[in-house]
Amino acid sequence: MVETMKAVGFQTALPISDPKSLFDFETLKPQATGHDLLVKIQAISVNPIDTAIRRSTSGELKQPKILGWDALGTVEAVGQQVSLFKPGDQVFYAGDVRRAGSNAEYQLVDERIVGHAPQKLTKAQAAAMPLTSLTAWEALFKKLQVNLTESSKNAKQTLLIINGAGGVGSIAIQLAKLAGLRVIATASRPETIAWVKDLGADAVLNHRQPLTPQLRQTGVQYVDLILGLNDLDGHWAEIAEMIKPNGRITSITANHQPLDLSLIKAKSATFSWEWMYTESYYQLPTMITQHQILEQVSRLLDEGTLRSTLKKTMQQINAATLRKAHQQIETNHSIGKLVITK
Repeated sequence: MVETMKAVGFQTALPISDPKSLFDFETLKPQATGHDLLVKIQAISVNPIDTAIRRSTSGELKQPKILGWDALGTVEAVGQQVSLFKPGDQVFYAGDVRRAGSNAEYQLVDERIVGHAPQKLTKAQAAAMPLTSLTAWEALFKKLQVNLTESSKNAKQTLLIINGAGGVGSIAIQLAKLAGLRVIATASRPETIAWVKDLGADAVLNHRQPLTPQLRQTGVQYVDLILGLNDLDGHWAEIAEMIKPNGRITSITANHQPLDLSLIKAKSATFSWEWMYTESYYQLPTMITQHQILEQVSRLLDEGTLRSTLKKTMQQINAATLRKAHQQIETNHSIGKLVITK
């Protein structure tokens, strides 16, 4: 007997106010093979990548595409090559953008990018964490080359996080403080300023105003590290001015005009991109590192060393709820993470 499942999808880029922008439909329930887990979805988080993919799709897709790349659920079945998980395990992960997402009753996901979910958090609190934790972890500890265990050395270094109150910024502040760095974050509204301070930021700059003079007013001439999480084009000249000679810069947001790297040449500064999906998109042999990161994040969350960045919870994973969630994300005023539970 062929089994089906409920899902939410889209076929063309429409304004989120249009009921057809995201719609409920039924599709075949997938089967686990190879390294795949079949996960019964219990909670999902909505991220800017969800809305970006929906809005940037050109033409009309032949089949509905299922979005969603943050999830928590229970393993229902495993492929023949699976060795890290068993049916009944509760897991969390950020998935693979090439595959059907988590806006469905069930999802297939490669075990090598999955972690055991923390046990001491609610489902919503845990579902808020995978994508942003992986992004922040890779950016800080791989691209910016911060050593998590060298607190005394890191205490001499300053990290600037541009857009500290978003999903990635909210976990990056915590991880950076855990590593011993001095953290300066940007935020512009009273509620976002309060949020980043509560997470541990040592100083806050307003990204709606020129950053360089604000930085100098804190007594810091240059920063050792910069993590750019918003408007790379708009901030690039200031980033080049604020970075210390031989410093490191990482961005998760794309440029929309040519990036003048000559601005950082005299400083011998290093610039790199961070895209959390690189590992799974190219099926790199290092994919397993994402499983390892999530296992560490899960432990730190259960210990209370890290805290969930969940800010808002909605109920029922269906098209109507997801349209509301996408609408909120598209305002660009989100704090922390938005999660929808089943």
